[in-house]
Amino acid sequence: MGTILEIKNIETYYDLIYAIRGASLTVEEGTITAILGNNGAGKSTILKTVMGLIEDQPDKGTIEYMGKRIDGMDTEKIVRRGISYVPEGREVFEELTIKENLAMGAYIRRDHRKINDDIERIFTYFPILKNRINQWAGTLSGGEQQMLAIGRALMSRPKLLFLDEPSLGLSPILVGEIFEIIKNINKEGVTILLVEQNARMALSISQIGLILENGRFVMKGKSSELMEDKDVKEFYMGVRSEASAKGYQRWKRKKAWR
Repeated sequence: MGTILEIKNIETYYDLIYAIRGASLTVEEGTITAILGNNGAGKSTILKTVMGLIEDQPDKGTIEYMGKRIDGMDTEKIVRRGISYVPEGREVFEELTIKENLAMGAYIRRDHRKINDDIERIFTYFPILKNRINQWAGTLSGGEQQMLAIGRALMSRPKLLFLDEPSLGLSPILVGEIFEIIKNINKEGVTILLVEQNARMALSISQIGLILENGRFVMKGKSSELMEDKDVKEFYMGVRSEASAKGYQRWKRKKAWR
């Protein structure tokens, strides 16, 4: 195994306002890597930048996938190379059925005879979807739509899967189910880069964690070690102490890195 994704000092801006400021990270093949941070930190922007979804971005820096640069490449070409993306908010095709949504995930493939086989494979992860295969996606619950969105992304047979806030809007029980499925997908050989506000869940299934603040990474380490870090517990897991806001700012400066 080696490095599957390497981001070096990228800068991304919206309307002349920088959202990402010199961020760098590596994702090792076969792992789950979690990016944590509060709303507005720039987590989703990193995924969108890699996927080519922000026009003319990154403004600076490089992105390499499996040793080859992909920054500036069209999104479709990036997907064809082996990266799939599940966006925040799921964005399923509400007026299409479950089966039709899954088939849309395979639009780049030419081995059409195997698409139905892969749909059945997706149902092994999400058996509840099989029972509703002809149901319109717009009538599914939030958790079912999240399952469908992940299944659709897997239909392109990615080597690297981006998940943007998969727990958003879900009940605690469903969050547990979704994260267990993410673990199983990873065990079957799909590398995962996970963006998530639920720090406790994200660190519990990942090997490496990074914390993003105001477009910069301020901390990186093994997920098991971050879960035991006093500051991470306080500021990202809600385990509060008597630390003040000034203490928080001192911590961020202390941890700042690129």
